[in-house]
Amino acid sequence: MRKLVVTEFLSLDGVMENPMWTFPYWNDETAKFKGDEGEASDALLLGRVTYEGFAAVWPTSNDEGADYFNGIRKYVASTTLHQVEWNNSVLLKGDIVQEINKLKRQDGKNIVVHGSGRLIQTLIQHDLVDEYRFLIYPLVLGKGQRLFEDENKVTLRLVDSKTTSKGVLAVVYEPVRK
Repeated sequence: MRKLVVTEFLSLDGVMENPMWTFPYWNDETAKFKGDEGEASDALLLGRVTYEGFAAVWPTSNDEGADYFNGIRKYVASTTLHQVEWNNSVLLKGDIVQEINKLKRQDGKNIVVHGSGRLIQTLIQHDLVDEYRFLIYPLVLGKGQRLFEDENKVTLRLVDSKTTSKGVLAVVYEPVRK
């Protein structure tokens, strides 16, 4: 069974929205953390907003990661999109929880969720997340969309942690299931 992995850039106060604030902290250590994540996956699961943002940037990008994002299979969870045009994209239709469970039962590597705050709330509510990979940045933003909402209690077990030379915490957690 494949693992569903949520990966996020987070401020100390849990903000995940528009992570342009991460750029000054990027270095080889954070690149390795993200590269390891990419090597362990063969599919992305994205919500509409993240999908549209990625699809607007990656197809014409020469940045590190462009080949990965353009080449990997992308599953898009949306109730408003009728088609997806970015290379290797598949629109999930019907019961999203059922569709994700089907994907998890397939053979393959990890399925990674980037961004996609609303989708992650659904994944948490239905206990579909198998691993959380966070880069936690040493700054407090004070406002913005947070990863964990008040009504979603999640108990996590630390699997791995490292601190980069720029003070970014690279952590891996697994949910503690009942």
